[in-house]
Amino acid sequence: MNLDCVHIGFEVISFFEKENFSSFKMANTILNEQTGVVDFFEKENDFVDFQQTLKINQHIAAENRVEYGDFQTNTQLTEQICTLLKNKNINPKILLEPTCGKGNFILSAIKTFPSLQQIFGIEIQEKYLWQLKFELLEYFLQNPTANKPQIHLYHCNVFDFDFKQVKNRIKNHELLVIGNPPWVTNATLSTLNSTNLPEKSNFKNAKGIDAITGKGNFDIGEFISLKMLELFSKENGHFAFLIKNSVIKNIVFEQKKNNYPIAEIEKHTINAKKEFNAAVDASLFFCKFNTTPEFTAKEFDFYSSKQSVSLGWVNNKFASDIEKYKKYQHLDGVCPFEWRQGIKHDCAKIMELERINGGFRNALGEEFELEEDLVYGILKSSDLKEDTIDRSRKYTIVTQKKIGEETSQILERLPKTRDYLLRHKEHFLNRKSSIYNGKPMFSIFGVGDYSFKPYKVAISGLYKQTKFTLIKPNGTVLLLDDTCYFIGFDTFEEAQKIQNLLNQPETQEFIESFMFTDSKRAITKDLLMRIGFKNRHITLKNNQLTVW
Repeated sequence: MNLDCVHIGFEVISFFEKENFSSFKMANTILNEQTGVVDFFEKENDFVDFQQTLKINQHIAAENRVEYGDFQTNTQLTEQICTLLKNKNINPKILLEPTCGKGNFILSAIKTFPSLQQIFGIEIQEKYLWQLKFELLEYFLQNPTANKPQIHLYHCNVFDFDFKQVKNRIKNHELLVIGNPPWVTNATLSTLNSTNLPEKSNFKNAKGIDAITGKGNFDIGEFISLKMLELFSKENGHFAFLIKNSVIKNIVFEQKKNNYPIAEIEKHTINAKKEFNAAVDASLFFCKFNTTPEFTAKEFDFYSSKQSVSLGWVNNKFASDIEKYKKYQHLDGVCPFEWRQGIKHDCAKIMELERINGGFRNALGEEFELEEDLVYGILKSSDLKEDTIDRSRKYTIVTQKKIGEETSQILERLPKTRDYLLRHKEHFLNRKSSIYNGKPMFSIFGVGDYSFKPYKVAISGLYKQTKFTLIKPNGTVLLLDDTCYFIGFDTFEEAQKIQNLLNQPETQEFIESFMFTDSKRAITKDLLMRIGFKNRHITLKNNQLTVW
């Protein structure tokens, strides 16, 4: 029995002292009558341990909440959310919270919805379930005439829970699935060696290098949300989850493929810093079950109920601002150029250099000399601030001209470069990404003929601004790192024409209409490839560009 940091109110302690239960069975019977909780003490040992705890007032140190993506929802927020739902004339008979934590949603729902008959709560942390049980007891001791639904609480990992037992008890009653699932990714939990994970799977079916380098990573809250929609969207009822904005975008985006029978989709933006002290953009995601599928969501401010924009699908295209997109959708299409990402090496301490005293210095503070043959200036996202750039702060060693190229020539003809790389061989061997497996020593990625084009039009992939910068050589070609996207050109005139088109107000407005600024990476290759330059008089034939 885990009562780690569980607060037990004076009224609850007095209740147990007054009742002085003589048996486990008797305690559960009376507590069920008092709270509606089925099997308040699941095991007799729990009952015995609790009696001992009351005697010695035992408390244990708290666990790391990061492992569970644990941002408990405060009571004021849960009551506001329940009130919002009540004002929509929602009156559930069944409530399900798949990650109920300390149960603030359950307590608020009991207070708000007198129609509730059954509640199902699932939680992996035992101490939180005990906190909820004691708070339920305290609430009903103080409000003996309040509606008392039957409450089933399960100490279980949500990924292992058999939801059939819930579905079998719904019997076409009005259902409300509510909650605040973890705000972490599977990769974050994996680094913590957490067991709070679903069975290993590429659940979004990312392919090839996408699955290896990032698109295979997913948000745990998104996994749980989609699981709930898959299980319950054909039931009568509603869905209300506090989740990251990026997850809401993904759910609406995937709705085109999943075609869940949901409608009246809404996104109510909250202040996550205020509510959870969390540096993340999050909202209440709401929808109605068992209806004709819809593919757009209205966005509101949670606190003022003022609608801002609508996001979703328009004519098979996805937009962050539907009204603005409709104004500029004529520009949507397939870009005639291939947007590329810059060089990826995952070895910044060794590969990112500064020039000093006629030589170089790395991030370890080491100074040394290299042959110039493989050294190129490199730009990072933070460098792309000007309209035109022809010099770099940093330099890098480019060990390959194309992916998979053998690097042994470095060891043969460039002794200074060879010695430097061999001295730091362990840094390359310790790179975690599997993309380097089976590749030549000192391999890099994001390199090809396009990398060495003399002129480039580039944009940062890390920042929210949509300004495009022209890169031109200054003696040698300048490269970009993998936080940047670019198109390469052979002449300054070609690059300048495309830069001008990209920076025109109309193009900028168009990009903003389908860019999600609250995403971790607002600028992506997928986004850039939608800039079709329609009606812009561009001809690209035999690699020759004509703009008029």
